[in-house]
Amino acid sequence: MDEETPRVELTPAAADLLRRLRQAHGPLMFHQSGGCCDGSAPMCYQEGEFRTGGSDVLLAELAVDGVEEPVGFWMSRSQYDVWSHTRLIVDVVEGRGSGFSLEAPEGVRFLIRSRLVGA
Repeated sequence: MDEETPRVELTPAAADLLRRLRQAHGPLMFHQSGGCCDGSAPMCYQEGEFRTGGSDVLLAELAVDGVEEPVGFWMSRSQYDVWSHTRLIVDVVEGRGSGFSLEAPEGVRFLIRSRLVGA
C-alpha cells in the first residue's frame, strides 16, 4: 500500500458519532482484535482503557473535525497480517453491538467495510 493511501478512514456518520462519544467520554481509541466478540466491528474505548502491546499495530491516528486529539486505530498483529492489503472504512449501522464498545447504548454500532488495494 503506498504512502498516499490511508489505511483507515471514517464515513461522515462514524465521524459524527465519534464527536458525540468524545464529548461524553473524553479522548478515544479503536481496537480491532478479530476475536470472538464482534470480530468485524472495531471496539471504541476511552483512550488507554484497552491496553495495547507488542501484539498490536497502530494503523492510523484519525483526525476528526471538532475533536482536539486524533483517535488511534489499533489492530491485533494477527488480524493485520490478514488485512494488510486493505483500506479499512469505519462506518456506523443501526443495531446493538458489543457491550464493551462505547457506542453500544446509542442503538448503533461501528462496522468495518474494506477495499482491496494494490500490494
